[in-house]
Amino acid sequence: MIPRALPRIAPLPGLSLLFALALATTGCNLAATPSVAAPLPDPTLDTPNAASQHEQVAVLAGGCFWGLQAVFEHVKGVHKVWAGYAGGSADTAQYERVGDGDTGHAESVKVVFDPAKVSYGQLLKVYFSVAHDPTELNRQGPDSGTQYRSEIFYTSEQQHDVARAYVAQLSAAKAFADPIVTKIAPLPAFYPAEAYHQDYARLHPDNMYIVYNDAPKVEQLKRQFPSLYQSEPVRIDAK
Repeated sequence: MIPRALPRIAPLPGLSLLFALALATTGCNLAATPSVAAPLPDPTLDTPNAASQHEQVAVLAGGCFWGLQAVFEHVKGVHKVWAGYAGGSADTAQYERVGDGDTGHAESVKVVFDPAKVSYGQLLKVYFSVAHDPTELNRQGPDSGTQYRSEIFYTSEQQHDVARAYVAQLSAAKAFADPIVTKIAPLPAFYPAEAYHQDYARLHPDNMYIVYNDAPKVEQLKRQFPSLYQSEPVRIDAK
């Protein structure tokens, strides 16, 4: 596993200057972006956009939660996005423990959204298109380990059906050059990450990891989903 920087600009202590320079010059190639043959289709099975429904929650894992949070904070209809952990127990839901790769947790995001403005299926389309590469097994870009796996944690049977149908649809269409390895499982619980991880990309835009791995994903969201993109990201501390 390649550790990520916690200071605003400098890489994590322990990264050599040589590696930092290599990351700075080749980092765009390290960004976890899917090898898509063509723009992904809309899900044939989706949840309805009903104005009468309350807020809903989607929990998604796919690499570093900084990048996932950064992407979904720019999606119209999304109200809040928390970085955190899912798949393991409460007593191991800490960054240092999850980093060992043996807790069952995956770095994840909890996305609270308005189903009248954006459907669950549309969130999944963003997830598969720009938020991560669903063909990478237990890794994303420079990060490796089961804590960086691709996984959808569904919160209802309806979400389960939509997720399974969309993975099958993309697989049948051979939308990616390699097989999709995304897991689909019920959400046992979501545990918010430590405060310094929240809104990390927004607060630390000059961090090398953000510049070369996460900022390009937001740019792809803007290009590929102009009708869903919002320039001002939502904030978890907003009322």
